[in-house]
Amino acid sequence: VRESARRNLNMRHYPVQMIGGYFLHKGMIAEMVTGEGKTLVSSLPAYLNALVGKVHVVTVNDYLALRDMEWIGPIHIALGLTVGAIQSKMGPEERQKHYACDITYGTNNEFGFDYLRDNMKPVKELQVQGPLNYAVVDEIDNILIDEARTPLIISGPAQDDLTKYSKANSVALKLIPGTDFEVKEKEHTCHLTDAGVKHAEELAGV
Repeated sequence: VRESARRNLNMRHYPVQMIGGYFLHKGMIAEMVTGEGKTLVSSLPAYLNALVGKVHVVTVNDYLALRDMEWIGPIHIALGLTVGAIQSKMGPEERQKHYACDITYGTNNEFGFDYLRDNMKPVKELQVQGPLNYAVVDEIDNILIDEARTPLIISGPAQDDLTKYSKANSVALKLIPGTDFEVKEKEHTCHLTDAGVKHAEELAGV
């Protein structure tokens, strides 16, 4: 990565930047002041972890996501990797294309909402994000402290099909207490057992 940066960007990681990259790879936080090359440092753990799985580089806005991809991207492309950047106006197909890259840049909101939307998709093929492996977070104090105070809330369109409720009721009536589900009266909750989940799926035909 150091040599690729020298050849493609005419920039070479300083020893202190190499150390910063090491700590980021180990899942630690590296504090660097503006101008010390944080973006260049992030190329080190991003490349290393992209060798074994997808990598997300989290930035604070769309502009920086696209800028960092265009700036640092040549380092990774020269080493045989692919890079992409998620933008807020992208549709599902375009998002799938960029998430399929080895290294994907984007904001915490885009990554977060795509994760939530994926969990609402009925089939895996409609999901855009794929498996989660490793992330490099820029401005971590802003994202994990300041931004973390604002919850990511997502909702789906209301469905008019009422037949599913009667079907769910018929399935529930056939489940066996104590075997398929357990009732916790103190907590006012009811939970399916592993056997109950399997039985319910068989009854529902899924």
